[in-house]
Amino acid sequence: MQPWENCNAEKLPYYTPVEAGIRWCGLTKYEPEILANIREKGEGVRFPQWPCLQPRIAELRYAMRAGEIPHGIDGNPKLDGQSRSESRWTMTHADLRRWFKENSPQTEWPAFLFDEIERKTHAAISADAFRALQADRDAARAELEKAKAGAAETIREMDAMRGERDSLRAMVEKASAPGGRSEKTYLNIIGGLLALMLGKSPSGKSQSSFENQGAVISVMLAHYGHIKGMGDSNLEKIMADANKTLKESAISGG
Repeated sequence: MQPWENCNAEKLPYYTPVEAGIRWCGLTKYEPEILANIREKGEGVRFPQWPCLQPRIAELRYAMRAGEIPHGIDGNPKLDGQSRSESRWTMTHADLRRWFKENSPQTEWPAFLFDEIERKTHAAISADAFRALQADRDAARAELEKAKAGAAETIREMDAMRGERDSLRAMVEKASAPGGRSEKTYLNIIGGLLALMLGKSPSGKSQSSFENQGAVISVMLAHYGHIKGMGDSNLEKIMADANKTLKESAISGG
């Protein structure tokens, strides 16, 4: 089976010029009406509602008279005398295809003779080669869709892993953070050390070279400012909390 024979309801083994003209103009659904008018009114009937029909019928008849399209009588490929009416002339499907190929640009080939691939494929590319290219394209599209699906699944898995990572990180941070009782102890220790460093002995002598809390912070920044949490504002806040907690603990005795 040839490609143009697939699912082509308009294809006939042979055509009269009228039948071919009807199909060339895309008027197959009006064929009964057109043929009935011709039988009733003769070959000279006009169809102004379909201006392409008469010129195309005339062009086909001229091509048959000129021998460009071989013709027979009533489907018989052999001529049975030249006196027969032209209305009984017929041309085969193959001969009509050949005439279009030789006399019309590919973009004007009618659909009842040539399938879509034949009408759209460049002349330098055969229909079989075009179908092979289409098959390769479809296979590539299928592979692309498969790759997209795989990428989407990988992204979902990565998102799930990120969620698990964030959950574990939160658990570790929570576990490593000191509890309320431990934090109070650390603050009391810091507050006590600050009090000792900035305090004086019973004789009134300074117990360190630091004159105030700001001097302590400056030295800590100079030595440990590159360590996380050792920022100026954070040190001030911790020392303020430590002084407050120590005083509260001294009052409450706890």
